[in-house]
Amino acid sequence: MTIKQTAGRDQLGEFAPEFAHFNDDVLFGENWNNSDIDLKTRCIITVVALMASGITDSSLKFHLQNAKANGVSKEEIAAVITHVAFYAGWPKG
Repeated sequence: MTIKQTAGRDQLGEFAPEFAHFNDDVLFGENWNNSDIDLKTRCIITVVALMASGITDSSLKFHLQNAKANGVSKEEIAAVITHVAFYAGWPKG
């Protein structure tokens, strides 16, 4: 499955075209489509990185939904959250 993102261009394309390029073409176009890590693992890594950084806004919600769409089960997500809480701290877990 190929990931295609247009949020950068849709939201900021005219105002910040370089940001839109990095977001849509590099982050989602190249990084997310790199086959060295499968999408399920990449989704888990992304959720962990956001949690460890204390990012619990709409981007975490999006990436949790994306993880589910790419085969991460509810039980796996719960186990990831529990595991990360021990290393990132309870407030972030």
